[in-house]
Amino acid sequence: MLRRALLLLLLCASAASGAAQGPADLVYRNGAVHTLDSADSVRQALAVRAGRIVYVGDNGGAAALVGKRTRVVDLQGRMLMPGLVDAHMHPQSGGSRLLNCSLDYQRLTVDELQTRIRACLARDKHQDPRRWLVVVNWFQQGMQPEGASVTAATLDALGTKRPILVRSSFGHSVQLNSRGIALAGIRQETPDPPGGKIVRDAAGRATGLLEDAAQDLAMRLLPPLSVAENLAASRAALAAMRAQGITSFLDAWTDPETMTAFRTLQRQGKLTARAHFAVLIDLDKGATPKSAVADLLAQKRRFDQGTIRTAPSLQVRHAKLFMDGVIAAPAFTGAMLEPYLVNKGTAEQPDWQPGESSGPNSYFSAEALRATLVELARWKIDPHIHADGDRAVRDSLDAIDWLRTLKQGRDVRPALAHAEIVAPSDYPRFAALGVTPVLSFQWAKPAPDTVGALRDYLGPTRHALVEPQALLQSAGARIAYGSDWPVDPLNAWFALKVAVTRSAAPDAGPEFAGRLTAQPGMPRAAALRAATIDAAWTLRQETQVGSLEVGKLADFIVLDRNYFTIPAEDIARIRVLQTVVGGKRVYQAGELR
Repeated sequence: MLRRALLLLLLCASAASGAAQGPADLVYRNGAVHTLDSADSVRQALAVRAGRIVYVGDNGGAAALVGKRTRVVDLQGRMLMPGLVDAHMHPQSGGSRLLNCSLDYQRLTVDELQTRIRACLARDKHQDPRRWLVVVNWFQQGMQPEGASVTAATLDALGTKRPILVRSSFGHSVQLNSRGIALAGIRQETPDPPGGKIVRDAAGRATGLLEDAAQDLAMRLLPPLSVAENLAASRAALAAMRAQGITSFLDAWTDPETMTAFRTLQRQGKLTARAHFAVLIDLDKGATPKSAVADLLAQKRRFDQGTIRTAPSLQVRHAKLFMDGVIAAPAFTGAMLEPYLVNKGTAEQPDWQPGESSGPNSYFSAEALRATLVELARWKIDPHIHADGDRAVRDSLDAIDWLRTLKQGRDVRPALAHAEIVAPSDYPRFAALGVTPVLSFQWAKPAPDTVGALRDYLGPTRHALVEPQALLQSAGARIAYGSDWPVDPLNAWFALKVAVTRSAAPDAGPEFAGRLTAQPGMPRAAALRAATIDAAWTLRQETQVGSLEVGKLADFIVLDRNYFTIPAEDIARIRVLQTVVGGKRVYQAGELR
């Protein structure tokens, strides 16, 4: 009898939808409150007390929680939903690039690129000629006309004595001028570093293009950001996130300077998103799995702030591993199961045949990857693995399959970032092994990097499989969204639109009209869950954020239109009107009364 009475009491409490005693601090009513709970419930109202949700239900129930000091917001039918969770971004890089000489991801001709950089040099004309000019957000794959390339000579023509470094928005290559090549110590006999490539011309001379690990030859020469510059970058990143409605994020490759800046803002009460950090595991420079993980744990002890609390804090619970680079031309550093194709004919009469390269070996050997995953599992650190090509994906899945046979590997939550192409036989393995693909939805559209830089080099059969978001979801995988900012501009709503439609923006040009391949788009609900509750799962936050349920933290956003009812193309036009984190309003655009 006692057990039945207790059960009845619990059921009654549940039926009350969290209408706890006492007034709420905040009440939102007359809205379309999309909870993204397990039933995808839609309610009218929501109430918050002490930074947590205490009620989700109809207007009548919310009225009982209104007291003299309760702030009441009339949504006037607007959509309220959980805050976005970005499960893969590079916020410090994104923030700093907002402050740098930028090419703005534009599709440029060589002349236009030179003009933009020349303008930066003119604005910076009083700088020490020894100081590097760093140019960011170069859409390398979008150079016009198709096939146009940039070399050291392109930058030498600008007539400056300063070393120049141009960073591809993809983050996997940089272009130097001749002064930069000399300072980097690159000569004809300089070997390619492990996991990287020094691009050379037919005579064996370096062109100034450095790919993947070879970037370090120049990047290590750049002066580190000052404390003030790091703080400015973090503030800029958080401002961009607030406007997009991002309330939690994973920095997918961090460093102590970045975490120091975010911790400083947290201590000042200016951290406006829940910050998670992944520390790089790099075995190329003599580290062992044990020593690399030991370094990660030292950073965790220094920066991790423990259990998630109402106000945003820092968590260091993830490791970043690179298995390959990118599958797109001109890099071809994605590890593929079959060779990239090469044109053995002419431009007028192409004859695409298998070439000699399937990309590099996976950056971790099978033995090294297993040893690293075991060591991470031992310390309850979740691996976040960059795997772009289908061979990198398979090698990663094989290692995780082995890990799952061990006791310490059963509770790990592995994520594979990007997975731009996956062998169909590997689709069901994601669900079977509990592996989350973290995908950048905005890539699943016709664009220079998915058409001109990819289609011919993969051939029609493989190209039909690129950006397999809905295919993986149909095979049972839990999909998570990660913007990979600043590889692209930070625009989560455009990314969600692409996830649903697989189409580019209307102004992308006639050559990029229509859909990317015949694959279906993701259902709207699945795409939104990927950017909320399912991304929260990869961060082990799903019991605290990602859906609007009683007891969870009050992280939510208000939109100017309803994601579920507007035409699909209009999803890209959604504006966030308000962002709330832990019950505190951190962003407001327009009035909500």
